Amino acid sequence: MYRFLLTPRWLGYLALTLVAAALMVFLGNWQLDRYRGRTAINERIDAGSTMAPAPLRDALPAPNGGPGSTGPAPAERLTWTRVTATGRYDTANVVLVRGRTVDNEVGFEVLTPLVLADGSAVLVDRGWIPPAPGGSATTQPQVPAAPSGDVTVTGRVVSSESGGGAVDRREGKLETRRISVPRIARQLPYPVAGGYVLLDQQTPAADPAFQAVPIGHTNNWQNFGYVVQWWLFAGMSLVGYGWVARREARRMAGLDTPRTPVDRAAEPAAPTSA
Repeated sequence: MYRFLLTPRWLGYLALTLVAAALMVFLGNWQLDRYRGRTAINERIDAGSTMAPAPLRDALPAPNGGPGSTGPAPAERLTWTRVTATGRYDTANVVLVRGRTVDNEVGFEVLTPLVLADGSAVLVDRGWIPPAPGGSATTQPQVPAAPSGDVTVTGRVVSSESGGGAVDRREGKLETRRISVPRIARQLPYPVAGGYVLLDQQTPAADPAFQAVPIGHTNNWQNFGYVVQWWLFAGMSLVGYGWVARREARRMAGLDTPRTPVDRAAEPAAPTSA
């Protein structure tokens, strides 16, 4: 009854079905890896909110190059680790990162290099501030002065952002669109750590004009939904092949012969009662 499945045409259908199902399983497995990776990020973010801060060098190795060079990037397992460091802010090289949105308002994140005792520096994201009143979204804000003297910061280790574009100096401040640590480091007169610190706390206290940059969790459940979707599609393709093959077998066996339509008009009319 099912010998037709061994014909070249049906073997071709089977091969296409198996290839499609295998591709969908592969895509599901890829999304599963994405789900696990994003889940690990969320777990590190949650752990960082309660952990005691570790020394900066536990997560960000010291750079060993000359001025303008960048140290090693933080290991993935150490991103979002809470760290602490003490140094002096270099107020001559404030970096404004434009086009950053907080609470649906576009403004600037303010990075200031914290120069450490060994002569290297780490970029500290001190927070978000809106553009200057009455200006556009790209109008430079009034940046609160950084504390002078020794400053102790506590914050999260964040990896350098990809992309970036140019880092320009305008009105005495560096400006960029993305926090690309290597690009920013080229404009600075000392070696810079390979990641940056998103400020949580500071001693002396940070200026209240700064708004904390929120840390968003990744949408890992979206990836999990894609896993289920692709695996369901794989199963449906196999079930669909089986259903079509069964229908063809029944047709060839004459089990699904269409019924002759009944001509209702030719049937005698039922007698009506008086």
